[in-house]
Amino acid sequence: MTLLAQQTAAVEAITDSTVTHVEKRINDLAHMPVQDIIDNLTNWVITFGKNLLIALVVYFIGRWLIRHLKKLIHRILEKKQVDPSLSSFIMSLTKIILNLFLIIVLIGILGIDTTSFIAVFASAGLAFGMALSGTLQNFAGGVMILIFKPYKVGDTIEAQGYSGVVKEIQLISTIINTPDNKTILIPNGNLSTGIINNYSREGRRRVEWTFGIAYGDNYDLARETILTLIQADPRIQPDPAPFIALKELADSSVNLVVRAWVSTDDYWNVYFDLNEKVYKVFSQKGINIPFPQMDVYLHPSENPTATSSK
Repeated sequence: MTLLAQQTAAVEAITDSTVTHVEKRINDLAHMPVQDIIDNLTNWVITFGKNLLIALVVYFIGRWLIRHLKKLIHRILEKKQVDPSLSSFIMSLTKIILNLFLIIVLIGILGIDTTSFIAVFASAGLAFGMALSGTLQNFAGGVMILIFKPYKVGDTIEAQGYSGVVKEIQLISTIINTPDNKTILIPNGNLSTGIINNYSREGRRRVEWTFGIAYGDNYDLARETILTLIQADPRIQPDPAPFIALKELADSSVNLVVRAWVSTDDYWNVYFDLNEKVYKVFSQKGINIPFPQMDVYLHPSENPTATSSK
């Protein structure tokens, strides 16, 4: 038997017990003298009237306390600068829980058995949770994201195989816009437990290029040319100083690695601009940018091919 079936059976047992108790009370009243019924009814009205008066007092006091608690929680959330989406959810959840607690207290004051109500609420909550287990996981992930803020709206992130600008952070999913203008919804459950690369978290980024020159070309001239282009670009930060070095002697080229620091917003513009400038200036300076090639040498055979004769 599943857990849900067990909870349903428990609620049915409580309901049957309540019905049996009511039937027993009715049977008892049917066999009572009229005077006893009147006395019992009078006592019940007096007791119920007192309980009702107490319940009304508790109701108004409870409503007053709920309003002030909501205001206090709202001030705390504002002071902590909690995300508006999460703040709204917390306020709504607080209101529901406090009102539900007040209703149960009022039912108890009126003399009504609250066991069955609590069992029904618990069973309904369990069934709801099992039906929405995946959604609740995403919801919990959304709460964690809004609290710890690994990224915010406007950040450029890479996660779950997608990269783009965060457009909206909802309680269930995060909406990002890719560079080719596609809207992607990523479940927050995956984001809260996965790896997120936030490109906008820091104010600056390091750009790295690899430029190849042909074997036999002037390495010092190539290095000086690249350094001049970097120093002429005001978007490239002088500190830390740009780094240029011979990276490797590859099969078809001598590769230079170039590293420089720029503002995060200028990353791609600087990257593409320097590629274009190097391509144009290298040609003017007589520096060749090689492409993969293979030289094939044919050697004559030492023994000439013998001709066959008939």
